[in-house]
Amino acid sequence: MQMSGKALIVFGAVLICLGVLLTVAHKCPLFGKFPGDVLIRKNNFTLYFPFATSLIASVILSLVFWLWSRR
Repeated sequence: MQMSGKALIVFGAVLICLGVLLTVAHKCPLFGKFPGDVLIRKNNFTLYFPFATSLIASVILSLVFWLWSRR
């Protein structure tokens, strides 16, 4: 029972950090503006797919979780 409480605290802390990151992400000049990000604008239609940003975030998170699991 004690382990589930700690897991909820960690999960809450991760959510708070993610919320702060998303709040200040628009101030970062590189976030969402990599060469591999797709932006298509037509008359009433805008499609934005952050392919390169997603790839970089995936590599960073994979590295973090790999380092965490070796602990």
